Amino acid sequence: MDQSPEQNLTDLSITLNEVSQPIASYLNSVRTGNLLYLSGKGPIKEDKTYVTGKVGKDLTVEQGNEAARLVAIDHIAVLKDELGDLSKVKRIVKAFGMVNCTSDFVDQAKVINGYSDLMFSVFGEKGRHARSAVSMHALPLNFAVEVEVIVEIED
Repeated sequence: MDQSPEQNLTDLSITLNEVSQPIASYLNSVRTGNLLYLSGKGPIKEDKTYVTGKVGKDLTVEQGNEAARLVAIDHIAVLKDELGDLSKVKRIVKAFGMVNCTSDFVDQAKVINGYSDLMFSVFGEKGRHARSAVSMHALPLNFAVEVEVIVEIED
């Protein structure tokens, strides 16, 4: 039997932070039917500061990848807060990853893999998802990355 997402987090030495509050006029998540739409989040560090800057100029692909991983951790915290039990996640359906990068940067997929890989590590096959990884001229607060996600949940 597969381990629970919570056990996978423990095995990965990941402790979920308190859910970060929206930075503007929106909700962290909205549920409709069995779908939970999570708002775009930026990469927040343990010290409550954000990873900022342009990938390809201020940050390497690896640093961007780590920033995307931080967004995944924040989204998992939102899911835990909303659902109480991460085992209620039926499927990570679709992730939309945005990379704040230079105009000649072409490795958006490698950056957003930080998000996707962690979702797979925590949720197993339920964590595999459809995805877009696109470049952006700028993101709020100069975030290095932002990701929004759609999650199917158990009743």
